[in-house]
Amino acid sequence: MVLIDSVLAPQNLVYLAGVFYAAGMAITNQIVLRIFVLVGTSVYLVYYWTISESPLWEAIYVSMMIGLTNLYGLTSLVARRSRLAIPRAHADIYEDFPDLPPGDFRALMKLAKRTTLEADKQLTSEGEAGTKLYYILRGDTLLRKGEQAFVLPPKMFLGEIAFLINVPSSASAWLETGSELLEWDVNELKRKCARSARFRLALEAAISMDLAQKVAISMGKNAVPVASIPETMVTSLAAVSRR
Repeated sequence: MVLIDSVLAPQNLVYLAGVFYAAGMAITNQIVLRIFVLVGTSVYLVYYWTISESPLWEAIYVSMMIGLTNLYGLTSLVARRSRLAIPRAHADIYEDFPDLPPGDFRALMKLAKRTTLEADKQLTSEGEAGTKLYYILRGDTLLRKGEQAFVLPPKMFLGEIAFLINVPSSASAWLETGSELLEWDVNELKRKCARSARFRLALEAAISMDLAQKVAISMGKNAVPVASIPETMVTSLAAVSRR
């Protein structure tokens, strides 16, 4: 008790608050860091209230401002990582985006259009500028790049090259009837990324993983010469317009 009373003596509270601040700054976890700083701020408030005969109001007001700002940031971090942030309409596909925290997933879905195709559709054309980013939820995608063609399974992005580095599409892509996909306007996504570096980094990380898988597939057994594709299929694909 004597030791506790000594530590909590008004003249020692400033050191205790400093310990919490220093410990918080040594931690990389943002939530834990903010909690330590919040505790340190609370101790500072008690110190400013008790160290002299009358409270140090100026210091109290400034500390309260810092504490409330920190509390707002802490609340935002917790909300961003909470699964409660996942929109119900897209809860079934959240596991397809493991690199996106729930809050960023919610922001991404707010910009998305989710549709099921009623007819075959060409999504991209090799060498043409892309204005859309797609994520295929269900259905196979046929890609043609130069004289090679290959089939992509679902759970992959399309149009990501144009989105990431603002260059024409690297391949032509067709999606079959009944396929389900998410669609984003590239310009809207870029504006969102410009406003939030955290969102941009999370989205780019998800797309980078997707690119690595796609390269492995395009170099694997699913890649075939265009000449090997049945003529009826080539004719059918040629008749599909972008819409």
